[in-house]
Amino acid sequence: MPAPGLYLHVPFCSAICPYCDFAVRTGGRERRARFVEHLLEEIELWSEKPPALAGFDTVYLGGGTPSCLLPEELARVLAAAFAQLGIATGARVFLEANPEDVNPAALAAWRDLGVATLSLGVQSFAPEELAFLGRRHDARQARRSVELALAAGFETVSIDLIYGLPWQAPSTWRRTLDGAIQLAPHHLSCYQLTFHEGTPFGARRARGALAELAEPAQAELFALTHAVLADAGYPAYEVSSFARAPEHRSRHNRKYWDHTPYLGLGPSAHSFDGRRRWWNERGLDAWERRVAAGERPLAGSEELGRTELALEALLLGLRTAEGVDLAVLRRRYGVDLSAANGPLLARLAADGLAALAGGRLVPSPAGLAVADGLAAAFVLDAA
Repeated sequence: MPAPGLYLHVPFCSAICPYCDFAVRTGGRERRARFVEHLLEEIELWSEKPPALAGFDTVYLGGGTPSCLLPEELARVLAAAFAQLGIATGARVFLEANPEDVNPAALAAWRDLGVATLSLGVQSFAPEELAFLGRRHDARQARRSVELALAAGFETVSIDLIYGLPWQAPSTWRRTLDGAIQLAPHHLSCYQLTFHEGTPFGARRARGALAELAEPAQAELFALTHAVLADAGYPAYEVSSFARAPEHRSRHNRKYWDHTPYLGLGPSAHSFDGRRRWWNERGLDAWERRVAAGERPLAGSEELGRTELALEALLLGLRTAEGVDLAVLRRRYGVDLSAANGPLLARLAADGLAALAGGRLVPSPAGLAVADGLAAAFVLDAA
């Protein structure tokens, strides 16, 4: 198995976007400082851990907005993690940041901390879209943040974008893609807008005040995204992930896709050891109370059987350009996908959705668009 990954969740943002369903909240400097102290305590609580979680080679600071913490706070967290959790020498450090937090001093500080990949939550370059999405930066700040980050010398600079806004036309989304391409980042993540329950957008949808873009229009934007970025030298390696070269693909996110173990610390963070998945208290206050009491702040867990793991592996694999390694699926979970699904595999190939190649089941671009549905059609019978 590849080395595990470490995820550290920072649950603060300067404002909560109306589409966001992550465990985030606003909080002033004192509140954030108190969180850091508790995160240091949770790191110590995991200084002894199972063998599957030994030797982390990626550290991902996500949220929320990790860039809202002071550089010295981030330094304390990383120092404690490296000292107490057995992180491998040369581990790759990822940091999420919002454009309004980006300036030369901050970039220099993050580089000094060893951040290799900086992911910028740009979301759009169109003023009306930024306003609708509740973002606090403008288009000029978005472009400038990317330019400054590239000049600062990070190994990988990534841009996050959102598409599928209720009124969005292909021509509008194409302008955003072209604007991103002109900046020449190393990596792009493009996510379809979803209205989740419990969010302002979800509430507006429930009242009939807001409707999601129709599925055919969503599919058109999805296809446009993959075609435009591929032509520009950013082939997709996962449903929503595009890299200019293989070295810029996310080593950390890949762990989620291929069932590599990972440990998540902070409110709402999830963990996985190869068989068992567990998750932390979602609320910041509840998480802090448990940590302050000297407890690992677990809110729940589940033990996954071989069939459940095989289904996850199939679903996640079909969301990637590499597809599913059938030998690995058989060795890990006792599932012979070809033997049990011969007619289905032939139909998928005839429909241009997926094909067997080099011992792998590989989705086509059209197959990536319906990856979840493809996985649900298979018969999985683990021994």
